[in-house]
Amino acid sequence: MFTTRSSGRLRATLALLVLALIAALTGCGSSSDDAAAPTGPREVQTPKGTVSVPADPQRIVVLNGTLAGYLYDLDVPVVAADPRLLGVASKPGEFPTGWAADAAKQGTKALPTGENINLEFIAAQRPDLIIGGGQGYPAQQSVNAYDQLSAIAPTVLVPTETTYWQDQLRVIADVVGKPSEVDQLITNYKDKLAKAKSTIKAPAGNTVIMQSLKSQKPTAFVPTAALPTLLSEVGFTLDQQLEAKAGNPAREGSADFISFSPELLNTVVDAPVLFMIPLNGGRSLDELRADPMYASLPSFKANTVFELPATSSRPDYRTVMTTLDLLVERFK
Repeated sequence: MFTTRSSGRLRATLALLVLALIAALTGCGSSSDDAAAPTGPREVQTPKGTVSVPADPQRIVVLNGTLAGYLYDLDVPVVAADPRLLGVASKPGEFPTGWAADAAKQGTKALPTGENINLEFIAAQRPDLIIGGGQGYPAQQSVNAYDQLSAIAPTVLVPTETTYWQDQLRVIADVVGKPSEVDQLITNYKDKLAKAKSTIKAPAGNTVIMQSLKSQKPTAFVPTAALPTLLSEVGFTLDQQLEAKAGNPAREGSADFISFSPELLNTVVDAPVLFMIPLNGGRSLDELRADPMYASLPSFKANTVFELPATSSRPDYRTVMTTLDLLVERFK
């Protein structure tokens, strides 16, 4: 009798221990899964202070076309996007070719553009996250409307001084909760950059990068802007005295270029190598060659002036890769 009762108690005790062990293991597994899965809002630091953003945003509105491509690279849902890119002509509601297919696949709507941000349209999209800032006119619009935008949904502005695409990508990846996606994209770029640098034979002498505007006012990128930096990385020598020659003209906080008087053109752009970027409404390289003012520049005389598309002006991940292809093809 005693043996039977002891065996029963032993089996019961063992059963309880097994159940407790299973419960403990299940609890550990749940805790691990919960830690890996998105949970509640996250806090991110922005130029406007700390902003609480969704852990896994599903309805993002992006207010600057130069930032939109990053969101598609990170495979996050964009419900609406500003279609404008600096100097790129497009029809109303038409997205840039670089990410138009992604926008169509996701059903992204084009943000109506004008002198002011269309707050009613944005609110109608029921966004759970708004991303703006960066550089250019759309960036300034989002800065001006920040308080109204924040009343619609959590709003994050990419800092104006964040001009390089790698830094912009990291900021946005952190905001949307995908920082782990960045390293592979940057590795892809570094590999392509190294190959381009080993292939490109850059012309000797200083280099300047200008924009051809509809206003015809001479405009040049400062040496620290994204495109000049890219050219420097593949072997071109930038004219570091550009701003001083132009009299150090003032520029807006979000501007990465300077404008100066046509009378100073020969003084400012005396570099032997020149890249010209015709923007929407600006004159082409052939048209500039017919202008005596430009024809007298050293680069035009030596036929060392080259054209790049407007999309190269402020490259994101996709356009920087395309721009490298263009440079290799031209200077190999």
